[in-house]
Amino acid sequence: MSSKPVSKRDYYEVLGVGRDAGDQDIKSAYRKLALQHHPDRNPDDPEAEDRFKEASEAYSVLSDAQKRAAYDRYGHDGLAGAASGGFDPNAFTDFSDILGNFFGDAFGGGGGRQRSRAQRGEDVRYDLEIAFEEALFGMSADIQVPRMEACERCQGSGSEPGSGPTTCPTCRGRGEVIYQQGFLSIRRTCSTCGGSGQIIRNACGSCRGQGYRPGQRKLKINIPAGVDDGTRLRLTGEGQPGVQGGPQGDLYVFLKVREHAFFERREYDLHCTIPLNVAQAALGCEVEVPTFEGPHRLKIPEGTQNGVQFKLRHRGVAVLNGSGRGDLIVHIAVKVPTRLTRDQRRLLELLRDMLPVNNAPSEKGLFEKVKDYFV
Repeated sequence: MSSKPVSKRDYYEVLGVGRDAGDQDIKSAYRKLALQHHPDRNPDDPEAEDRFKEASEAYSVLSDAQKRAAYDRYGHDGLAGAASGGFDPNAFTDFSDILGNFFGDAFGGGGGRQRSRAQRGEDVRYDLEIAFEEALFGMSADIQVPRMEACERCQGSGSEPGSGPTTCPTCRGRGEVIYQQGFLSIRRTCSTCGGSGQIIRNACGSCRGQGYRPGQRKLKINIPAGVDDGTRLRLTGEGQPGVQGGPQGDLYVFLKVREHAFFERREYDLHCTIPLNVAQAALGCEVEVPTFEGPHRLKIPEGTQNGVQFKLRHRGVAVLNGSGRGDLIVHIAVKVPTRLTRDQRRLLELLRDMLPVNNAPSEKGLFEKVKDYFV
């Protein structure tokens, strides 16, 4: 007893297009279904592969003018038998062009075009330590950067002088090989040549076929005024050489700025601390403040308190890649002596008796003010 054959759905229904659909409409509909139901995108759906195959079968018929005409006239019966061709995914070659836009080289996308083998060289990092003053005013520096340089013996070819690379026999110079799995074409990098498309039979004895050797690149770099600790400078094209004619990478110089013994930098302002004794702060005075343009005489008014700040405008750091400069902020630190001579003690005791104190009758003492605050 024979089993009843499973009926197939209408191909136009499978793709969701009308019978008057054009070739581009049919192709677009298949692209959408292939992307939605491809087994690689639906590993947990066992029915996805069946839906994908059904859509592929429908497209293989409706995209072929002769098969579509037979199907429109006779239906599925018009495609039965070897004479009509049926659905042969191994013989259908247009799938790679359609699916390549969505799934990339795994389906041989690009209509068989050769993949570019040129690769950009790697970037190189170089750490440079500079002085505090050099960061403020800028400088030029000579550095030696370790990187790969073209072999002098073979001029970067990797072959002994007088010889050269030959076309890879495995991939025939394409750098990749194509494997056919059903109706899908899968591209893979050639394992014989590593994707270069060429092999070296007579390797250079100096670089052993690499074409490059470790070397030192001497460069002069200009460091602009206003750089700070951690600033990164980029030198385009001074990194590692590219592969197969690709562009060179870049060189990144990372700056480490040494600390200064007197000045502290905060963005584009400089800060320093000037100590005063009690008499200077009380009576006022003039002090000499060091700056990078020379000493500056700063007038301290009488009664100056500890922690007071004075601003010297435009005596700070130049704005990086801009105009103007920050300020120099002078912090006053009133120092109380820890050891006194007999005369100093006598004078301070006399001053103490003459000056008002916190617990004067006209004012609440400090203790009372604190107690009131917590009541």
